[in-house]
Amino acid sequence: MNRVLLFGGSSSIGLAIFKELKSFYDLYATYYKNSKFRSNKRYIYYDLDQDPTKILKNLKPKIIITALKGNFNSQVKFFEKLIVHCEKHETKLMFISSSNVFDSFINYPSSENDKTFSRSIFGRFNIHIENKLLRMKNKNWSINRSAMIFSKKSKRLNEIKKDLKNSNSIEIFPNLIININSEEHLSKQLHYIISRNLSGIFHHGSKDLINHEELIKIIIKKLNPESCSFKYVYTTNENRYLSLISKSNKFPNHLNFTYNSILKDIK
Repeated sequence: MNRVLLFGGSSSIGLAIFKELKSFYDLYATYYKNSKFRSNKRYIYYDLDQDPTKILKNLKPKIIITALKGNFNSQVKFFEKLIVHCEKHETKLMFISSSNVFDSFINYPSSENDKTFSRSIFGRFNIHIENKLLRMKNKNWSINRSAMIFSKKSKRLNEIKKDLKNSNSIEIFPNLIININSEEHLSKQLHYIISRNLSGIFHHGSKDLINHEELIKIIIKKLNPESCSFKYVYTTNENRYLSLISKSNKFPNHLNFTYNSILKDIK
């Protein structure tokens, strides 16, 4: 049974990945702040400012998945050490990236091999890490770009609920066209990549697109608040795309999903 190490296993994405993989692999994960994982023998404390080499030498994983959050400079140093280890020991490295690597391309949805370009700090950080993987000597890696996560447990949905509770206006980007994702769908697609021993760049998101205004108003209707106000943010007069499509690395039909399959669980 392959040993898998999941960095960032206590995040919402990390928890979903752990749940998906735990019955199929010799799985370990790291946590940082959440003390409830101290008694879980499958979870290991890890501070991003620590050298990950000790954990890697002790566990000797065959597959490493990164779902970490934290200081970008610390993450860069972390990935540099991780890449050295993976190249030396022929360990598979799976990096969860974001659609933000394309946030400066506005005219069309982005496929796996399109050139990345971002003006946002988060997007540029993801591009920087992606480029490190692309320069690895072996090809035993995957870059896993996720569309915006709008599941029932997501941070974005919790922020909307908080704004409604505090009578804050909900931001809408009326010309933005996106696709969305959930932690569960992402986890199942990652499982497929591992089980088939696939490598390369993968896009994770609903197969259909939706206007951001329409998406937010569907969510508000499901939440059914007593009152709601909107703040319209116009970044362009034309339609702007921040969406991922798959051309070269497609998933089988049973792993494809629509945005409605995610939104149906919101309440």
